[in-house]
Amino acid sequence: MGDRAAAARRREGRRVSAAAIHVRVRLPLARFALDVAFTSSARSLGVFGASGAGKTSLIEVLTGWRRPESGSARIGDTVLFDSGAGVALPIEARRIGYVPQDVLLWPHWSAGRNVRAGAARGGVDEELFARTVAILEIAQLLERPCTQLSGGERQRVALARALVSRPRLLLLDEPLGSLDLPLRRRILPYLIRVRAEFDVPTLYVSHDATEVQALCEEVVVLESGRVAAQGPPSEVLRRVRAGEPSYDNVLTGVVREVRGGTAALELTDGGRAFVPSRGVSVGAHAVFAIGSDEILIALDAPTRISARNVLPAVIEAVEASASGVRVDARLCVEGRGGSDETGDGTGARISASLTHAALDELALRPGQRAHLVFKTSACRVLSAAA
Repeated sequence: MGDRAAAARRREGRRVSAAAIHVRVRLPLARFALDVAFTSSARSLGVFGASGAGKTSLIEVLTGWRRPESGSARIGDTVLFDSGAGVALPIEARRIGYVPQDVLLWPHWSAGRNVRAGAARGGVDEELFARTVAILEIAQLLERPCTQLSGGERQRVALARALVSRPRLLLLDEPLGSLDLPLRRRILPYLIRVRAEFDVPTLYVSHDATEVQALCEEVVVLESGRVAAQGPPSEVLRRVRAGEPSYDNVLTGVVREVRGGTAALELTDGGRAFVPSRGVSVGAHAVFAIGSDEILIALDAPTRISARNVLPAVIEAVEASASGVRVDARLCVEGRGGSDETGDGTGARISASLTHAALDELALRPGQRAHLVFKTSACRVLSAAA
């Protein structure tokens, strides 16, 4: 019975996940009007923008805390708001699992009681509760008062509370924003795990481009209350952040070999890379980041060099700005037009940052063959799940 119930829930989740989120709303604000329109069927959708871009106001509209002047919002067949039809679904009926930056746990309750408080009035689904606790690794925290939890532990408890509510949509509002960078990177694998293990659509609101790339299939970029761009995170955020001196390339792949402190990855989009092997096992699906300012470009393959990553590539684009030069390249892939060295450059896309002087010396241009060079230790493994 338990297996059949779990399978039914997974099927239900997939039906919800496949449903589009549709938003077309207008809400006058103090400095500008939130005037957004987007539709997405992505299971994990990012909302990216600087502070004051309108992200919080959009959240308040979706959760029902603020009523727009006009427009509509729906998740699949469920209408949250429609000014023309006079529909404004009550907050509790929207079934949105909300995880804010400050988590909002009841401080005088235990962690376990806070998690159980997320369940609907019908009571806690014990199977879902146990599965959520196991995936987020919080069993040892359940009896502990919330006042004795660290920042990362509080985030995991708040996420568990949202998940046991069986949400129609999981809304994560800068959930790592209050944590320092090392702790954020330790919590990120749990968010990646939730995305993989739970069939629930997720809206991830953040101003961190690395997190959005690691977690989201699609991103909507807000600027002054309007949609400035929408599409795959790696492409959209590369354009949005073109004028910045550095950019994190976030890549995924399967670990094929672990040896001598190094893990060899077969990249999802084609090509190979070497990353640190700590906590990584053969067969694991890994997500890692490499800063564009950590990558060197060589026209000829260097030899007798300590860097393990000497990756043949084809230059795709060269863009100069006041802050420097960004070079986009596609890795060559064995079997696609030849060997790694002679492939047609259809693999993973990686961006490198150069100075204007380096560009002048190398005379880089689209279509040119080159090698991307970076150390294994420069790669930051964000997640490595079996």
